[in-house]
Amino acid sequence: MTDNRNLILAVVLSVAVVFGWQYFVATPKIDQARQHAAQTSTATQTSGSPTATTGTAGATATPGAPNTPGQATVMTRDQALAANPRVEINTASVTGSINLKGARFDDLHLDGFRETVDPKSPTIVLLSPSGAPNGYFAEFGWVAPAGVAAPGPDTLWTAPAGAKLTDTTPVTLSWDNGAGLTFKRTISLDPRFMFTVKDEVANATGEPVILSPYGRVVRLGEPVVAGYYILHEGPIGVLGEKGLQEVTYKNLRKAGTEKFENVATGWLGITDKYWAATVVPRTGKTFDASFSFVDGDTPLYQTDFKSATVTVPAGGTASAEGLLFAGAKQVSVLQDYQTNLNIDRFDLLIDWGMFYFFTKPLFFLMDYFFRLFGNFGVAILLVTVIVKAVFFPLANKSYKSMSAMKKVQPEMAALRERYADDKVKQQQELMALYKKEKINPLAGCWPVLIQIPVFFSLYKVIFVTIEMRHAPFFGWIRDLSAPDPTTLFNLFGLIPWTPPHMLMIGIWPLIMGLTMWVQMRLNPAPADPAQQVIFNWMPVIFTFMLGTFPAGLVIYWAWNNTLSIAQQWVIMRRQGVDVNLLGNIMSTFKKKPKDGGDKTSVPTKAKS
Repeated sequence: MTDNRNLILAVVLSVAVVFGWQYFVATPKIDQARQHAAQTSTATQTSGSPTATTGTAGATATPGAPNTPGQATVMTRDQALAANPRVEINTASVTGSINLKGARFDDLHLDGFRETVDPKSPTIVLLSPSGAPNGYFAEFGWVAPAGVAAPGPDTLWTAPAGAKLTDTTPVTLSWDNGAGLTFKRTISLDPRFMFTVKDEVANATGEPVILSPYGRVVRLGEPVVAGYYILHEGPIGVLGEKGLQEVTYKNLRKAGTEKFENVATGWLGITDKYWAATVVPRTGKTFDASFSFVDGDTPLYQTDFKSATVTVPAGGTASAEGLLFAGAKQVSVLQDYQTNLNIDRFDLLIDWGMFYFFTKPLFFLMDYFFRLFGNFGVAILLVTVIVKAVFFPLANKSYKSMSAMKKVQPEMAALRERYADDKVKQQQELMALYKKEKINPLAGCWPVLIQIPVFFSLYKVIFVTIEMRHAPFFGWIRDLSAPDPTTLFNLFGLIPWTPPHMLMIGIWPLIMGLTMWVQMRLNPAPADPAQQVIFNWMPVIFTFMLGTFPAGLVIYWAWNNTLSIAQQWVIMRRQGVDVNLLGNIMSTFKKKPKDGGDKTSVPTKAKS
C-alpha cells in the first residue's frame, strides 16, 4: 500500500507541476507577448503623443565596439521617420524607406504577413528607426584610420531626385568627404527580402588609403521573446569553421561581447521566431565578427563584422559588397539564397533543432502534401498515415504481444490470487508465465515510445516554421500554429467569458483526450489499483497539457490515436482476441466492489 500511495503522490505532484508551469510561467509569457504586440501595433500606427522612450545610436561605427546609447529621446515611429530625408522602398514583398542619414535600413514592413489572422490587421513591422520605440536597423560602412573621414552613422548621403528602390530599379547614393575621397553606394533589392549593397571608393588624394568594410545589425531595447527552450531568439550566425553560433539575449547581457576572428565564410544577425535581419560579407576576404551588448538608458544589442582591409590606390578605386537579409524565414526562400548566392548554411537561420535530420524531411513531406491539397491540416493527417505505415512492423509486434497478454489474463489473475501473500513468488510465477507464452510485458509501451520523436519533431515543425503561421484547417481552426480557440469552460462561446489560458480546453483537445481514453480501453487492465488510477486519469492530464499546444499538434495526436485504435483492433482480432471494446468502456462506469482485494476485473475472453 505504501508503494501505491507513493505512486499516486508522484502522479499528483506531476500534475501540480504541469498546471503550476502553465499558470505561473507559460500564461504570463503569452500575456506579455500579446501586450507587447499590442503596444508595438499602437506605436506603429499612432503619430500623436509619444508612446515610449528609446535611446539613439551614437556616432561610433567601429564593429566590436558598439554604439553607446545616447540620451533617451521621446518620439513616435512616425516622428522618427520624418526626422531625416529618405528613399522609398516599394516591392510586392516589402515597403518602407532607407534613411539617408547613415544610409541606414531602418524602416521595413513585410507586406505579405499580418499580425493576426484578420486580413485587416496591420502588416508586420520588422525594422524601425533608432529614435522610435523598439529601434531595430542595419547598416554598412567603412572603418578608416585616424585622420581619414569615412561615412558613418551620422553621414548624410545624397540620392537622385525622385529615387525609389524597387526590385527592378536600384538606387545609388553618394558622399564626398571633401578631402579627396568620393564614396558611392549602390543598393539593389530582389523580389523577396535580400538587399545587395555595393560600396565604391574613388581616391583623388595622391596617396593610397586603407579602409575596412563593415556591416552590422542593431537592436535597441529589451526584446520580448517566447522563452521556449526549443526555439532560439536573439543573436545568431554561422561563422566558418566555428559553425552555428546562437547567443541568447540573457547570456549576451552577462558576457558583454563575444568575438570571432579570422572567419572565412558566413553570416550573422538577429533572429526572432519568424523574422530575421542578417548581414553577409561578400568581399572574398576573412572577417572578424562579434556579438555585443551595451547597457544604458536603452539597452543595445549588436551583431557586426569587419572585413580585412581594402587598399584604395592613389588615383584609383576600390569596392566592397555586402548582403542584407531582412524578412520572413520561409524555408524555400532561405534554401534558394543558400544555393544561388552560396551563403554558408543559411538554412540554419531556422531553428530545426538537434534532430534536424528528421525535422527537416518531415517539413518537406508536409510541404509536398500542402502543395498538392492546399491545406497543412490535411498534410498533417497524411503524414500521420505514412508514419504509422513506416512503424507498422514494430507496432504490429507490440500489439501481438499485448494480445497474448490479454489471452493469459485469467491465468495471471489465478496466480495473483494463489500467491497473494507471497509477492516474490507471485512475480517469479508471472515471469515464468511470460517466458512460456513468449510475452514481453513492456511491449505495450512501444506504440507510445514510437510517438515521442515524431511528436517532438512535428511540434518543432509547427512551432518554428512560418509556413504553419496562420495556416487554416477546417471550421474554427484558422491557425494551426495557435491553440484551439474554443473552450469547454465557456460552453464553446455560448457564455460571454474568456477563461484563463490554462482552461482553454477546446474541441480538438477534448477529441484527443477521448480517443486516448478509448485506445486505453483496448489494453489489458493493470492489476495494481494505483496503476489503474494513473491510466484512468492520464487522458484527462494529457487533455489539459495539450489544450494550450498548437492545434496542428493536437489534431495529429487525435488522428494518430484513431488510427492506432483501428490498427490495434484489427491485429488483436487476428490474434484470436475477442475485442469487446464497448464492454470495456461500459465497465469503466460500473461501480467497483468494496472488498478491497487485489482482484482484477473479468478479462476479455479469447476465442477458442
